[in-house]
Amino acid sequence: MFGDADNLIMSNAEYRMFCELLRTRCGLYFDDNMRFIVEKRLARRVAKLELGSFGAYHYYLRNGQGGDDEFACVIDELTTNETYFFRERRQLDALIHEIIPEQLLRKRHAGITTPVNIWSAGCSSGEEPLSIVMLGLEANLRPGIDFRVYASDISSNMLQKCRAGLYREASFRETEPILREKYFTKKDNLSKVSESIRKEIDLIQINLIDRSKVALLRSMDSIVCRNVIIYFDLETKKQVIGTFHDKLIPGGYLLLGHSESLINVTNQFELAQLTDDLVYRRPGLGNEIADPWQTLAKAAIDEVDEPGRKSR
Repeated sequence: MFGDADNLIMSNAEYRMFCELLRTRCGLYFDDNMRFIVEKRLARRVAKLELGSFGAYHYYLRNGQGGDDEFACVIDELTTNETYFFRERRQLDALIHEIIPEQLLRKRHAGITTPVNIWSAGCSSGEEPLSIVMLGLEANLRPGIDFRVYASDISSNMLQKCRAGLYREASFRETEPILREKYFTKKDNLSKVSESIRKEIDLIQINLIDRSKVALLRSMDSIVCRNVIIYFDLETKKQVIGTFHDKLIPGGYLLLGHSESLINVTNQFELAQLTDDLVYRRPGLGNEIADPWQTLAKAAIDEVDEPGRKSR
């Protein structure tokens, strides 16, 4: 079935067409250095569907019946769903031991009884949101009462893996044996997460550049989106981070991967120093960060208008 894949060659025009399709539909960005990877991985799909050429495959994705489902396969082929339980543990500990208690206390003082809402955006096969639930339980927080975890990914295949809750050994490279024994059971050479943990996560398929889908989510107290925006170009990063800003409550936190930064992306967030980590925070009401361009524009207008006011 895959015998012809090695003989397929992607032209310059075809590569540009696929890059534009991926950028406009899901924000994924590929430069010329990624051409070989894109060509080889998509060739497998062309061969499997017996379409004969990349041009025919591009047309199928845009116009063919089942094109949307096939596009999900493209996403799975081209993205690296590299994740594992308790990845960047220090940041997750900050979420559990500092951010959630702070937000929970603020809610209770305001007479709000709803849980702290956390969105794991780009959750892949679910290791991150499951880690949040497990660490919350270890800290004596009550899922569904003290905090609630929402998890989304663009890949339906990844979400299905999360629903199945079966994980290979590579997912446990940073997992303490006591936690693995407590929350997982062995099944056919795999480890299955306890259903009592899995049921505490609300899963939803979301393309982060699709504002209509994001709008389905309620306002969030914290958003965890780690090692996702590295796949986006600057324009898409600005769009996605703007969406996160709008979805977060004032004072809400945004946790990015340690290799990711909002420098040159936006000035809508401030850096918050926690005990062992730095995270981003949407300023609270009355503490919004001034836009320097708006400040300069206002000063210029005031300067032009000042003589007029004096002459009246």
